Amino acid sequence: MPTDTAALASLIRSDTTIAIGDGFGAPRGLSRQLTAAAENIAGLRLVLGWVPIADPDLDLTAFADVRTFMPGWGLRPAVAQGHIRFLPVRLGATTKLLHGPLRPDLLVATVVRTPDGYQFANEISWQHAAIDAGARVAALLSRAAPVCAAGPVLPPERVTVVGETDQAPLDMPDDPPTPELERLVGNLVRLVPGGARLQIGPGALGATVLRKLEVPVRIDSGLLPDSVVDLAERNLLIGTPVATYLAGGPRLREWVSGRKVLHPIEFTHDPGRLSASPLFAVNTAVEVDTDGQINVEGTERAVVGGIGGHHDYAAAAARSVGGLSIIAVTTTHRGRSTLVERLSRPVSTPSHDVDIVVTEHGIADLRGLDRPERTEALRAAWGPAGVREPDDSSETDSGTT
Repeated sequence: MPTDTAALASLIRSDTTIAIGDGFGAPRGLSRQLTAAAENIAGLRLVLGWVPIADPDLDLTAFADVRTFMPGWGLRPAVAQGHIRFLPVRLGATTKLLHGPLRPDLLVATVVRTPDGYQFANEISWQHAAIDAGARVAALLSRAAPVCAAGPVLPPERVTVVGETDQAPLDMPDDPPTPELERLVGNLVRLVPGGARLQIGPGALGATVLRKLEVPVRIDSGLLPDSVVDLAERNLLIGTPVATYLAGGPRLREWVSGRKVLHPIEFTHDPGRLSASPLFAVNTAVEVDTDGQINVEGTERAVVGGIGGHHDYAAAAARSVGGLSIIAVTTTHRGRSTLVERLSRPVSTPSHDVDIVVTEHGIADLRGLDRPERTEALRAAWGPAGVREPDDSSETDSGTT
């Protein structure tokens, strides 16, 4: 059926707080109707999560207030223009916010139909928390998204289907690795033993790590990239992956269909579960300072990413006996060093939640070192790139989901 504008409008009142399901499978087929509602109904507030690609049909200026806990990628221009307030919160803490100051009245989400009822589709993320906090669901029923969610179906009395779509979720953009990243990952994969439980960040880093691995691993991560299919075809994937977002293309969606790979963040980002057994967390950074503190939010000039799951996974891996919290970052970006005396923005992940920093020039193993020794190890890993002066800035893609 086409979008039922009347059905959607019946769920919205003045001063309603609306949360929109995020990720590559976000319900973009309802964006124009949501914009029209905001133009005609006073005081509508909007809560956004991870928007990897900008949505031109969603006019953020039409809403009375827009907030997000993941400002990077598709929301960068709107953040820079002041149309969105960015909340500095780790992804694992969004459940608490959705039960508190960000509690939504309505969740607009993409769902798929199963024999038992409706489930979330290309991602689950924080959407169950929104329902648990009291939100009704305005659902866009997808006939092209995979059925791959673990757990029970959505409560039928809370779901109103307001539209259907044959459009597949968006694809993760291809981001080929640089020669520097290839050398970095060559250093990194030696740290991952066979049988490891592995978390990876988005983009070229995670994809390259999975491509270069030569030992079998389990995937326990915020997102699942296309390269997990290659890992499976090489017989290097142990068990069923755990994730909360799909970040790939048609090949990944076909592979996960029928597999229960997606879980809510209450499970995927739970620090107790993550640290209960050895976890190898591999994440990147915008900047690293000479104490080993990590900035993933941006530079002095712009917000380029969000905290996301960076600290969730880094802290859990640093706590897990036998695991490692690994930060992987090339020594330069756009000609400037990524090692700095002072971070451009507040600390995203503290130094005590970082075990090892890997660059294309070497490995800084910070475990058991005091502050001066850590600084020396980091400077050695950056080699000829040195330390960037405090007033310089650069931009890079970062963040962990």
